[in-house]
Amino acid sequence: MKKLIVAISFLTRIPIPPKLIFEAKDVGRATLVFPLVGALLGLIQVAFLKAFEYSGFSPNSSLKAVIAAILLIIVSAFLTGALHFDGLADMSDGFGGGRDRESVLRIMRDSVIGTYGAAALILLILLKVTAIAVLIETGNAWKFLIVAPVFGRWATVPLGKFMPYARASGGLGASVTDFVGWTELVGASVITAVFAFSVLDWQSAFICWFVVIFLTVFIARMCLKKIGGVTGDTMGANTEICEAAILLTAVFLSK
Repeated sequence: MKKLIVAISFLTRIPIPPKLIFEAKDVGRATLVFPLVGALLGLIQVAFLKAFEYSGFSPNSSLKAVIAAILLIIVSAFLTGALHFDGLADMSDGFGGGRDRESVLRIMRDSVIGTYGAAALILLILLKVTAIAVLIETGNAWKFLIVAPVFGRWATVPLGKFMPYARASGGLGASVTDFVGWTELVGASVITAVFAFSVLDWQSAFICWFVVIFLTVFIARMCLKKIGGVTGDTMGANTEICEAAILLTAVFLSK
């Protein structure tokens, strides 16, 4: 239970018991239940989608489906404090504008969003909104609204297990890279598999696994080459990219 509360506190803005005190190692150990937090976020979005339908705002047209998708993205951003959007913007600015390791890391720490970051955010949000709208019209949105954040949060765990932390000084990401072991990776994978194979057919579940693993390996190699490891920003960016990729994959899987 403590792991789940720590994971919720780390990944979302959902209030937790004020007396709970945890350290960096607690965050690392809590990665075991990161997919559960993703499932919670997904279920809340599904609840809002159902609320739209029962309130008379049934997304039975393309325009209404787009509006519903935008509202769901707003709900997700509110619940997470746009944590991973921030990581995507910082990584895009750093990797797009930095010429060497030091400049990339310096740009990523800058709180100002640049051209690369703004473009990445706009394009990713447009992709997610469009994909969700299509899935709403096909009736498959609820499945992928659950599994996309589950896979997205799982993608952080292998990065923490196999990748070094890129900065010399500690940061939020170091609490993941320094304290994730095989127990966390295997446990998070089992939880993800339970949700994936319960909600999706086995073929779709395996395709989603492949997409997430491929993208995570690709981003890990890029980070290793560019900055010598990962940071909290790059792990957050990977979460958003994997989540969007699952939604896009779902569009092609939907019949």
